[in-house]
Amino acid sequence: MDAFEKIEQILKDIEQNNPQNTEELETFRIQYLGTKNIFKGLSPLFRDLAPADRGRFGQLLNKAKQAAKSKFDTLQEQLSIASANQVERPDLTASAAPQSLGSRHPVSLVQNQIIEIFQRIGFTVAEDREIEKDWFNFTALGMPQDHPARDMQDTFYIKDSMENLLRTHTSSVQTRFMKDHKPPIRIIAPGRVYRNETISARSHCQFHQIEGLYVAENVSFADLRQTIYYFAKEMFGATKIRMRPSYFPFTEPSAEVDVWWGTATETDRKITKGTGWLEILGCGMVDPKVLENCGIDPEKYTGFAFGLGIERIAMLKYQIEDIRLLFENDVRFLEQFQSAAIF
Repeated sequence: MDAFEKIEQILKDIEQNNPQNTEELETFRIQYLGTKNIFKGLSPLFRDLAPADRGRFGQLLNKAKQAAKSKFDTLQEQLSIASANQVERPDLTASAAPQSLGSRHPVSLVQNQIIEIFQRIGFTVAEDREIEKDWFNFTALGMPQDHPARDMQDTFYIKDSMENLLRTHTSSVQTRFMKDHKPPIRIIAPGRVYRNETISARSHCQFHQIEGLYVAENVSFADLRQTIYYFAKEMFGATKIRMRPSYFPFTEPSAEVDVWWGTATETDRKITKGTGWLEILGCGMVDPKVLENCGIDPEKYTGFAFGLGIERIAMLKYQIEDIRLLFENDVRFLEQFQSAAIF
C-alpha cells in the first residue's frame, strides 16, 4: 500500500469511526489528535515521494487531520449536550433519609421562659452592646472610679483603657435605656456578661443575666415583692418567698430573694443545704442618685430593679452540677434537651 492509499484509508476510518461515549471519544482523540497520533507515522512516506507528488500528498494529509479535528469537536459537543439533558429520575418509592432535629440550648430554654413570664405582666425586652463605656457600666450606677463596690466585679478592660470594657452586668442596658426614654419604663435586659473570674464548676468568665427595671410614679417595695413572687410562682411553682436585707451599690433598700424549694428529697436537701430555701436573685429600689444620673427626676419617679443569672437557674432547673457543661457544646449533653421543632 503506497502513501496515497494509506491516507485514503485513514480518511475512511475517520468517517466510519463513531464514538458513543466519552471513553470512546477519548480513544479517538488519542489516535488522531494526540501527541503520538497516527499521522506521525506518515512522515517517512512523505520523504520518499517524488517532488511532484508531495504537494498532493500534503493536501490529503491536511484534509485527514482537519476531518479528525472536525469530527472530534462535533462528537464532543453532542455528548456534552446529551449529558446535560440526561435527568436522573428520583426513586419515588425510596424511604426518606432520616433527619435529626436540633435542640435548644438549656440557657436559651430558660432565658425564653423567663422573658415570656415577665412579658405577661407588661415588661418589654431591651438589648444593647456588650462592649460598654465605663460610665454606663459603673459611674451612672453610683460607682465612681474610687468606689469600693467596683472591687465586687473583676472587669475586662479593652486595650488597657479604663474607658471601654466588657460589661460586667446588663445594668448598663438599663442606664442607657433611662438616658434615652422617659418614664414609665418597664423593661427586662437579657444578655451575656463578662467577669475576670477563674473558671470552675461553679463560676465562669462569661455568663448570662436577665435584669429588670420598672420606673414610674409611686412605685413601691410592695410592687417589687409582688412582681418577684409572681415570677417565682410561675418559674419554680414556689408557694412562698422570703426577702433578706442585702447590699447593692445601685439600689436602696436591697434584698436577696429566696424561694421555698423544700426538703422532700436528698437532692432538695443538698441544693438548699438542708434549709429548704434557695436563693434565686437580687433586687431593690433604684437609688435616687442613679435616676438623677440618667436624667430622671427622683422627686417625681421611683423604681425597682432585679437581676438573676440564667446559668444558675438552668443548673437548678435541669440539675446540672457543672457550669462548664453549658459552654462546651458537647452534642451528647445538648441532645438531652427539648427539640427545637416545638418552639
